[in-house]
Amino acid sequence: MTRTVIPVPATPCLPVRGSDALFPVRRIYCVGRNFAEHAKEMGASVDRGNPVFFMKPADAVVPGGGSVPYPPGTRDLHHEVELVVALDRGSEGVVAVERALDLVFGYGVGLDLTRRDLQAAAKAKGLPWDTGKGFDHSAPASELVPAASAGDVFSRRIWLTVNGELRQQGQLGDMVFSVAEVLHELSKLFALKAGDLVFMGTPSGVAALAPEDHYHAGIDGLVELSGRIV
Repeated sequence: MTRTVIPVPATPCLPVRGSDALFPVRRIYCVGRNFAEHAKEMGASVDRGNPVFFMKPADAVVPGGGSVPYPPGTRDLHHEVELVVALDRGSEGVVAVERALDLVFGYGVGLDLTRRDLQAAAKAKGLPWDTGKGFDHSAPASELVPAASAGDVFSRRIWLTVNGELRQQGQLGDMVFSVAEVLHELSKLFALKAGDLVFMGTPSGVAALAPEDHYHAGIDGLVELSGRIV
């Protein structure tokens, strides 16, 4: 057994529907500006030739939702509801678009929580905005539904309510880049591996969350996620 100078950190895991086995998370990739209306509300344009990618640490995941601490360093925490794609195999080199869905284990729904004020300040200075996206507890995610039992995911509606009020909704078929296209583009930049998650971008309607707010997210007929900000 390999000895380590500190205890080995626990591997973040997500529950899997219909199984007592968990899905271990290796990396979290995120897609920006993948719904045209959201890009517009953020004052950005959509470039079909260049998808926008950023990352969150694997231990930012909050398995199954529940209580999410309001993060330090911000006064403007925003919700972004997103389709979550989980991979159970990797790509050797660039994966072709027509083969990309073969990498997919299953689907869930998640929140890309954002410290919007920190992100905006970094953008204004032309600096990286990791602190606005990659913080602790910034990726609540539901159980994963295996692809074999998920049916037609991309014809469904994704939505989010806060305190019972509908904040966001959109059709997954309206994504600028499909799941297959995103995996193809990611594989040009990274070696995709089993355990990777991809947060696929958010529809319009992003807004602030406050302590004690209750969130409830879902993809119609597929999966839901709920919790509160504490």
